[in-house]
Amino acid sequence: MLSSLNIIDLAVVERLNLELEPGMSVLTGETGAGKSILLTALGLALGDRADSGYVRAHAKRAEIHLEFNIRQAPQTLAWLQENELDDEEHCLIRRTVSDDGRSKAYINNRPVNLQTLQALSKQLVEIHGQHAHLTLLDSEEQRRLIDAFAQNEALLEQLNQCQQQWRKLRREWRELQKSGVEQQEREELLRYQLEELRQLDLEHYDYAALAEQHHKMANLGKILASGQQQLDVLYDSDEQSVSAMLAHAQRAMQELSHYAPELNVINEMLAGAEIQIAEAAQQLRRFLDNQEADPRQLDLLEQQLASIQSLSRKHKTAPEQLPGLAGQLAAELHNISHGAERLETLERSCGELERQYAELAARLSARRRDAGETLQHRISAAIKELGMPHGEFIVAIQNLESAEPQTNGLDRIEFLVCTNPGLPAKPLAKIASGGELSRISLAIQVTVSCDKSTPTMIFDEVDAGIGGGIAEIVGQKLHRLSHNRQVLCVTHLPQVAAQADQHLYVSKNQQAAVTSSSVRRLTRDERIEELARMLGGVTITENTLAHAQEMLERGGLSSTPPAG
Repeated sequence: MLSSLNIIDLAVVERLNLELEPGMSVLTGETGAGKSILLTALGLALGDRADSGYVRAHAKRAEIHLEFNIRQAPQTLAWLQENELDDEEHCLIRRTVSDDGRSKAYINNRPVNLQTLQALSKQLVEIHGQHAHLTLLDSEEQRRLIDAFAQNEALLEQLNQCQQQWRKLRREWRELQKSGVEQQEREELLRYQLEELRQLDLEHYDYAALAEQHHKMANLGKILASGQQQLDVLYDSDEQSVSAMLAHAQRAMQELSHYAPELNVINEMLAGAEIQIAEAAQQLRRFLDNQEADPRQLDLLEQQLASIQSLSRKHKTAPEQLPGLAGQLAAELHNISHGAERLETLERSCGELERQYAELAARLSARRRDAGETLQHRISAAIKELGMPHGEFIVAIQNLESAEPQTNGLDRIEFLVCTNPGLPAKPLAKIASGGELSRISLAIQVTVSCDKSTPTMIFDEVDAGIGGGIAEIVGQKLHRLSHNRQVLCVTHLPQVAAQADQHLYVSKNQQAAVTSSSVRRLTRDERIEELARMLGGVTITENTLAHAQEMLERGGLSSTPPAG
């Protein structure tokens, strides 16, 4: 359960530390006092999209800290351990939003991405918004509710994976089947293009080596002339060669070393240089002797390079990538050549997937019908308790006569309601009364929630449009729901607030330079005053206070501990 909520610099909240208890807690206050910002804070901490507009004026960042007690949530603890985020008793969630819009999330003081945070949040908190009755009008939401109630998640995932694989193979099968003539023309073109590329001797193809060899042969005359000139300079030019001058310098240094022995080192270096020059000249002479101009070889290289460059331009690819292109064309040609075999393989695979899908869809439909029958009895009973004595809720499940596998199965699910005897059931969207729709929506949410294991449930003004004795029944239902989980309810109804185990009051302070909201836990006397305000408005009389006290006592809360 959620044990504490801490907010720093979020919208109208400068700083808030809120301790929460098990059971049912209500949140009340004047319209605009800031109740919604608490739910906004919870949503942000649980993975909603962040925005710099949430940061309080003149603050650099907003922070939300949540602490959950998970001693009674073994699945959550197992998930944390699996993701190396474990803690034996507590789960700490922290979310920061900077004034530049960037946000960070932490679980047990370890940074996590938003997807990880959202995956954990689904196991900890479930939020029912004040516009849930509008969402319930959507057929996809109705389908989702039935599947969640029937715990069809694993079966749905298996069915949808099967459908997606079938759709992929079916698309490939159709493309192969409808392209008979085009494939034949493509096959002829591929064979021609491959034959052109194979003339390049692709097994020994090395464009860089060919280009280098051509560059050398095209400049062979310059190489020979300049090489011979450098050979003369190095060795062959009698007294003017580098070798002759080095020999002369060596003899002079050898004579000087008689007078200065330390010059022997230089003499040795000159001797080494003379040897290096001689070896360089020898290798250069050997290289020049082995070079021979071959115009025919040069022409052949130019033809090869011209052919390569032509094919490169034709296929709009680099010369170095032509072997790879040949491989791609060969693979495509192979697929086309074996198209008939591939068609048969695809057809068999699609048939097998269709059989698997039909089996999964039938299992899914059966589970939905069982869950729908249970759900419609429970919701019908809840509707009757909520002031619609003749109300009947019907889960209509119709099998779609589809020849192809569909996402989420082959069932059309629709919620129908009959509010008066003798009249036909109608879809939720065609219910004229907003109050009736609100009550039906609340009955659905509370009934579905009863079978869930989520430790904390939040109801945000889901009792809108309800009043009188029905409101008291709503409060009783929410309180009953809190017997094995934590329920936090934002409400404007005193009948609901009187049923709570803990009453939190939200107020707005407009005396300071910047408006701020605060939350405090009410004592028993303060609860009576707040219930009286909710009952009587501006003028609170003794009768109103007495009525409020009676409501509180009738709610079974004869004493409430003072605020801590």
